[in-house]
Amino acid sequence: MDKLRGMQLFVRLADLGSFTRVAEQTNSSKSMVSKEISRLEADLGARLLHRSTRNVQLTPVGEGYLVRAREILAKLADAESFAQDQQLNLRGKLKINAPMALGITDLSSLFADFMQAHPEIELDIHLGDESIDLVEQGFDLGFRASSTPIDSNYVGRALTAFTYRVCASPDYLKQHPSIDSPEDLQAHNCFVYSYFHGKNIWPIEDGVAVKGNLQVNSTLFMMESIKKGLGLGFIPDFVCQQAIDSGQVVEVLADAKKPKLTLYALYPARHFVPAKLVECIEYLTLWFANKKLLQMHKR
Repeated sequence: MDKLRGMQLFVRLADLGSFTRVAEQTNSSKSMVSKEISRLEADLGARLLHRSTRNVQLTPVGEGYLVRAREILAKLADAESFAQDQQLNLRGKLKINAPMALGITDLSSLFADFMQAHPEIELDIHLGDESIDLVEQGFDLGFRASSTPIDSNYVGRALTAFTYRVCASPDYLKQHPSIDSPEDLQAHNCFVYSYFHGKNIWPIEDGVAVKGNLQVNSTLFMMESIKKGLGLGFIPDFVCQQAIDSGQVVEVLADAKKPKLTLYALYPARHFVPAKLVECIEYLTLWFANKKLLQMHKR
């Protein structure tokens, strides 16, 4: 039997004191209501009420059960209200995973702005470049910068696009052979990013195999070695653009063909996406669009 349905009918019967009135309010027949109450009593193994032609009177067990049933139904209503409130209102926690370099550069400014706009949303942000399962780790939202299509297990929103740049310091370029084609990189100290899918194959033109004395899982760490003139790196522009603008590093092979890097906001596929998550993704999309417009105006 549907014990919850029986409990709800029993509480309503105790309040109204009439099978007929309960049937009218629930759009049911009197006999159906009576059968549901009888099933509840049989399931409990106890009589909850005395029936008569004029009224309904609770037994001592029925009176005690009524008190506890009201508490259960009140807690159920509270749970439903909580779930609906979290679904519809812009408050609560968002657990977010983002790449380390992007988190320290663009996303740190973005989420500072987001927190000002939505102070009731609590952010729990984890930075790291290793590949993780968002669902298994309990994340509401993740960011992935990829030059290939995203994992279809998630819903993805493309936010913006970045480009790769081959960077070296002016001092390094003065002291080493010139770089006029991708093949020239084979004679240079080229640093490798550990999580790069191509490893030591840089996707410039048709691809070029490189080697060097540094492999590291952080492009920010790599940039410091590049600035000091120790070698070259294949770096996304959100990491190296500031150093290029300040003259600390120089871009080489600027006209060579390189893949675009698309930043996706990923979230687990759900039938009901919380309003706070929808708002966050819309905010991200608008933030990056506005940033792109500002960059275009500066040019």
